[in-house]
Amino acid sequence: MTRSVETTSSSDSELSLPAPKERRRLREAAELTHDEVAAAVGVTAATVRSWESGRTAPRGRKREAYTRFLAGLAAPPEPAAPTGAPAEAKAAEAAEEPAADPPAADAPPEPVEHPAEHLTEHLTEHLAEHPAERPVEHPVEHPVEVLAPVPVQGPAEAFDALYAHAARDLARQAYLLTGRRSLALEAVEKAFTQAWDRWPEVAADPDPVGWVRAIAYEYALSPWHRFRRAHRHPDKPPAEPADRILLDALLSLPPAHRRTVLLYDGVGLDLPDTAAETEATTPTAGNRLVHAHADLADRIPELADAPPQKQSALLRDLFTALRPAVDLEPRPAVAVRGGGERRTRLWTRATLSLTAMIAVSTAYTVMTAPTHYEPPLAPGESVSGVPPLAGPQQLTERSRQLHDKLLADPEAGPARIAPKVE
Repeated sequence: MTRSVETTSSSDSELSLPAPKERRRLREAAELTHDEVAAAVGVTAATVRSWESGRTAPRGRKREAYTRFLAGLAAPPEPAAPTGAPAEAKAAEAAEEPAADPPAADAPPEPVEHPAEHLTEHLTEHLAEHPAERPVEHPVEHPVEVLAPVPVQGPAEAFDALYAHAARDLARQAYLLTGRRSLALEAVEKAFTQAWDRWPEVAADPDPVGWVRAIAYEYALSPWHRFRRAHRHPDKPPAEPADRILLDALLSLPPAHRRTVLLYDGVGLDLPDTAAETEATTPTAGNRLVHAHADLADRIPELADAPPQKQSALLRDLFTALRPAVDLEPRPAVAVRGGGERRTRLWTRATLSLTAMIAVSTAYTVMTAPTHYEPPLAPGESVSGVPPLAGPQQLTERSRQLHDKLLADPEAGPARIAPKVE
């Protein structure tokens, strides 16, 4: 029994790993997805894509398992061909079959379908090829189930499918970034609301889950939340001491390091993809990852005892095993989609109301404004050195009666100037 094991291990070591293009060709020839290959080898789908593109190379036991898997694809067991005349007869019939007629030169070309008409079909294919990217159970113990393509009829159904596919996982990731349940759920809801507002762009994106994840991470790590009373303090810590130590160590990291280690070790992205999502160069992302691992190792005893090459796998297992003390169940997709639509309607009505008020105010101003310029009267000023104006004094009552009699009496003579005594 020992000899057979030694023989098998020696034969596995003699197998050589094919080139990256050959790896992809073998997988496509076997009609396998990245998730199926990842489940068979014991890694993530992102790692298999990185191996096929040549950005990274497998090592150690993963290299041996991947090499054996590709060797099995390169030399599949051939089915036994039926003996006798029937096989030869079928071959002869296939040789005698006339070739298919070429298409006529004047035949109308087939109509080309516009890509914008099939945004939901593109999203369905992406969801089928890429299962939820989150800190899940270890792939060796719990193989990833390949999702079957879901028929999508319209934008609302496609959005609901994306929400059901990634909302719960993004809520858990946002909780690991912030330690706050309300902020994590709020970040996920804000991200999906923006996705619904810009749905054609998100549906046509090669990685719609990554599009939503970037928005959720940016909102969750915004520094302005520290001024909000509701998000000033973290929630109730996890019940397990190991989970509390992990969450405290993760929250003690700078936001950029925290996001990098969660994407690389938790979600399973490779280093170039992690650098692209964090808007940093690959060396910068690598330095952040090294410093984050060192800081976490100072706080987590299990990570300090592990060798550097196994820290990523150990962190992934720790992220998977962490059980929050709060419920991270997001709201239904219909409520999120309806809330975004109501918010849009409110903003539209507010904009229209403000525009109407400005128009009415402008019209009233135009109607009541003067048509010509009237200069204001200058206020009077006192001038020193000028004597007051001299003139007749104010008439008394008797003088006024005499003045009125002289103006009204046409008679001449002395009696004209003598007042009448009545």
